[in-house]
Amino acid sequence: MQKIFPFYSIGHFINQHTNPTEFEIMRFEEMEEPNVDDIHKHTFYEILWTEKGISKQTIDYTEYEVLPNSLFFISPNQVHQFEEWKPLKGGTILFTEDFFLLNQNNKDQLFELSFLDNLHANPCIQLTEKDFVEVKETIDLISREQKRSDKNQTITQSLLLILLTQVQRYVDNDTLHPISKKYLVIFKKFKNLLEENFTNNLTAKYFAEKLNITPHHLNVISKNVTGKTATEIIRARSILEAKRLLTFTDNTISEIAFFLNYSDSSYFAKVFKMETNQTPILFKNEMSEKYRKKNSLS
Repeated sequence: MQKIFPFYSIGHFINQHTNPTEFEIMRFEEMEEPNVDDIHKHTFYEILWTEKGISKQTIDYTEYEVLPNSLFFISPNQVHQFEEWKPLKGGTILFTEDFFLLNQNNKDQLFELSFLDNLHANPCIQLTEKDFVEVKETIDLISREQKRSDKNQTITQSLLLILLTQVQRYVDNDTLHPISKKYLVIFKKFKNLLEENFTNNLTAKYFAEKLNITPHHLNVISKNVTGKTATEIIRARSILEAKRLLTFTDNTISEIAFFLNYSDSSYFAKVFKMETNQTPILFKNEMSEKYRKKNSLS
C-alpha cells in the first residue's frame, strides 16, 4: 500500500529540508510560509500558542476552533491539515522526542503527559487569562534563550519541561479524576505497539502479553485513560487508517480490507459502518469530495 501523506521534519518548517534541528520556536509574524503540503504528518511535536485571533485546525477529520489564550498540540503521526497563521498573534514550538528526553533519567516522562500522543484527548487547551499569562512567561523565557548567541540546549530543554509540566497541572486541575502516571505510561506503550501493528488486526490479548499484563488489566487501563476498551481502541485505529485510505487514495474497498487484515470486504464494511454510521463507499465519496477536490484546487 502506497505512502499516503508526506512526513515532515522540523527542518521543513523553517524551509531548510536538510537541517537536522530538533528544536525551534517561532512567532507567527516572523515566520516564512513553509513549503509543505496542506495535509501532512509530523515527525515531531508542535505546540501552537494563540494570543489573539481565531483559527481552525484539523486532525484526522476532527476540526477544532482555536481561540485566544489557548494552546494546541500536534503529535507525531497525526494527520494534520495546515492552516494559515498570518491573522494570528502567537507562535509555534517544535521539538522532537529525543530533544525532550535530553539528559532525562526517566525515559517515560513524555508518556506521563496526558495531553500528548493521545487520540482520545482534546489537543486544544483553553486557559484562563491568568494561566495563559503564566504559560506565556515560560514561552518568553524559551524564546529569549534561543535568541542568545551562547544559547544552551540543556537550559532550553529544562524550560520546555517546565512549560509542559505547567500545562499538565492545568489539565489535572480541570479534571475531576486525573489519570495516574502509571496508567498513562502503560497505555501509551500500548498505543505505540498498536501503531506498529494496526494493519495486522491483532487482539487485545496479544498486546497485553507484549506489555506483560493481563487482558483485563489492559482493559482497565484503557477505560481509565480513554473511556474505551482495548478492543475498541484497536478497532478505532484500524478504522482510522481505513478512513485515510478511503479519502486520499484510489484503492478499492477490497484492497483496503485486505491491507488491514479483515477476513473479507463485507465484514470490513460491516465493522466500518458500525464505527462511522456510514458505508465505506458513502464515506469515500463524501470525504474525497471534501478533501481531495479542495486540495487539488488550492
